[in-house]
Amino acid sequence: MEKIDNMKIINLQEYQHSVKIGQECPAIEPNIIDDCIFYADGEPIGFFMRQLPEKASKLADLADKELKSKDVPKATMNRGTKKMVEAKGLEWVSQYSVILGSIPPKPHMKRPYPSRSSVHQVASARTFAKAMLLLAKESEEIIKEVTPNIYAEQFELFKRVPKEWRFANLFTSSISNFNISAPYHRDTANIKGAVNVIITKRKNSKGGNLHIPDHGATIDQCDNSILVYPAWRNVHGVTPIEPTYEDGYRNSLVFYGLNAFLDL
Repeated sequence: MEKIDNMKIINLQEYQHSVKIGQECPAIEPNIIDDCIFYADGEPIGFFMRQLPEKASKLADLADKELKSKDVPKATMNRGTKKMVEAKGLEWVSQYSVILGSIPPKPHMKRPYPSRSSVHQVASARTFAKAMLLLAKESEEIIKEVTPNIYAEQFELFKRVPKEWRFANLFTSSISNFNISAPYHRDTANIKGAVNVIITKRKNSKGGNLHIPDHGATIDQCDNSILVYPAWRNVHGVTPIEPTYEDGYRNSLVFYGLNAFLDL
C-alpha cells in the first residue's frame, strides 16, 4: 500500500471546549482532509484515508447498494418530526440503521443473554451481510498494513472474545447508519484499547463529518474514505447531513467491538 509513506503524522493535542454529551453537533467544516495517522502521547491510535483500496471499495459499494434496497430490514432512526427538522432549516431525509453481528444482553428488555442480529436470518439480506463481513476483513488488512501495532494489540484483545461472538476477527458487531448525524456521545460500551472502523459512502450531500472536540478535530467523511479511531476514548459527534440534490445521502458502515463479549 503505497499511501503509507505519504501519510501525514498528526499529533493530537488537548483542546479546551464546553461540549456536553447529548448536545447536537453543529455544522463544522472539516480541518482533517488528507491521509494521516493520529498520534497521542507518542503512540499511533488511528488513521484516516480518503480512498479505500480497490477490493475494499468494491465491497463498500456492494454493501451500500444492498443497504438501500428493499432486501435488508431496517430500524427507523428519525430524530424529531418533519416539522421540527424543517424548522431548523434542514431538509427532511430518511434515516435508518442496520445492525449485524453480536448484540449484548439487554436485561431491561427481558433479554438477559447475548444474541446475534436477526438480520442474519433474513434470506434476502444475505448478500448485504456477506459484503459487510468481507469488508470487515478487508478493513482488518488495512489496519494491519497501516498501523501493525494497533492490529497486533486488537488481535490480542480479541483472544478474549469467543469466536462465535466475533464479526470477522477484530470486531463483534457492525452498524450501518443511513443519514444519521449523531449528537455528542462517547462509545462507553466499546472495548477499551480497541479501534472502530468507519467507512463512508455518500452522494450529493454535505456535512456528516466526525467532530472530536477534545482535539478540535473535524474529519472529512468523504465518499469511499476509511477512518480508524478508538471511539471509546473521546466525546464525538456527527455534523448535520444535508442533501445537495434529490436522493442525496450519507451512509456510514461501522465495525466495532463490544466490552460485553470479553471473557464471555
